[in-house]
Amino acid sequence: MLILVAIEDELKRSDLPDHKIEYIGVGKVNAVFNALNAIKKHSPKQIINFGTAGSLDTKIKGLVEVSTFFQRDMDASPLGFKVGQTPFEEDVEITFGREGVTCGTGDMFVTSTPTLKTDIVDMEAFAIAKVCKLKNIDFRCFKFISDNADSEAKNDWVDNVSLGAKLFIEKIGSLKD
Repeated sequence: MLILVAIEDELKRSDLPDHKIEYIGVGKVNAVFNALNAIKKHSPKQIINFGTAGSLDTKIKGLVEVSTFFQRDMDASPLGFKVGQTPFEEDVEITFGREGVTCGTGDMFVTSTPTLKTDIVDMEAFAIAKVCKLKNIDFRCFKFISDNADSEAKNDWVDNVSLGAKLFIEKIGSLKD
């Protein structure tokens, strides 16, 4: 099992000293590049992504598992593609066979409702999910809801970025490799 986290503020290596943790940076490009490097370095059978996310549904709080991933800032709709669909690719979403919430990934910190409707929003999960799908690596994703992706999101994220680590550590303890 390899754990990928955007930044150390979300989870410190010392929080899970018996696990492999790699920091991949913020955003889709950093996530792809550094996920591929981590795969080359560790050859994992399973990757787990943990980090923070904004909720677009006020009922979604705490630590959630994500099962379906969208690229929320891909918009080639003037060419006849759906919002979220990469041109000339059939799939709009990537799903791993577990129950969970939907996540829209994009390279913009969300402070208002995006065009593509999902349960939560982040900046890395879709990119990691796509790498895992293409590399045939089992993928799980857990996000701590740090904010409500609204006008207060920046302040809420700053206040809450490190609060999900304890919940994630408990979750990891209940998972099998």
